[in-house]
Parts: sequence; structure tokens; C-alpha cells
Amino acid sequence: MDKTEFITIVMPFKDRLYRLAKRILVSNDEAEDAVQEVFLKLWKGKQNIENYKNPEAFAITMTKNYCLDRLKSKQASNLKIVHSNYQNSENVEKIIEANDGVEIVFKIMETLPEQQKIILQLRDVEQFEFSEIAKMLDSNETAIRVALSRARKTVKDAMIKKYNYGIS
Repeated sequence: MDKTEFITIVMPFKDRLYRLAKRILVSNDEAEDAVQEVFLKLWKGKQNIENYKNPEAFAITMTKNYCLDRLKSKQASNLKIVHSNYQNSENVEKIIEANDGVEIVFKIMETLPEQQKIILQLRDVEQFEFSEIAKMLDSNETAIRVALSRARKTVKDAMIKKYNYGIS
């Protein structure tokens, strides 16, 4: 695989890798570093990537594993966790109101167990199919569906309890 093929095959899912890394690591800088490390590993093993049926799923699995390893490492305690999700604008109040529900869900997602957080991210944010998620996480579809259901229930219950949202 040459540079052009690599760019054509791998670069289109850069944003998905970043969003997943950000969901796991929280920090923008750490997420960017994670994606860069995964791309470096993919480039070094570029001959092997052609052997995979779904290079995107392979890259997402690599990103997930790298991020989880990063969190487990001793260096993880030194990570700067920075939330820079606010915007400066004249219409800050309107933007906050419009995004309030989404922000609340994302905050609740941060409290979920890692597996549920990843599954919720891949299914509801990234829109992957259950079969694709099962392959990425080396699990079966039934387990993915159960974990997703539990994650959604936890988010729903937390919104009802903490924020008094009337969700039916």
C-alpha cells in the first residue's frame, strides 16, 4: 500500500476515531495524540491493513484499545482533563438552551462503565450497526444490545432523577 492508497482508505474515518478517543479520554489534546498514534501504527503496518475486510472497524478497535490502555497507564493520572465545549457568542443563552439536552446526556455518558460508554458512542453517535460494533469489541450482538439497553436506561434514569426531565 502506498501513501495515496493509505490516505484514500484510512483518512476518511479520522473524525470518527477522534470522536471515539475524545469520548474515552475527554481531553482534546489526548484524543488528538491517540488518533495520531493509531495512524502511525496503521502506517507502520500498512501491508497488513489490506488483509482486513473492514479497515475502519480495525482502526476503531485500535483506537479504543489504545485509549483504554492510556487510561490504565500510570501516566493517566497526570492527564489534564479539560472541557472546552463552550462557545463564545452573542447568543450563548440560545445555544446553551438548544444544546442543553445533548450536553446533559454526554455528561451522564461520562459516568457509565467504559464498555457501555463505548457502545453508546458507537451506536447512537457514530451510527454503527450492531454487527459492526460486535466485531470491533470482539463480542456478540446480543451482548452489545443488552449493554446498549442498560446504558440507555441508566442515562434515562439519571436524567429523570437529576434533571427532572419527563421522559416517557
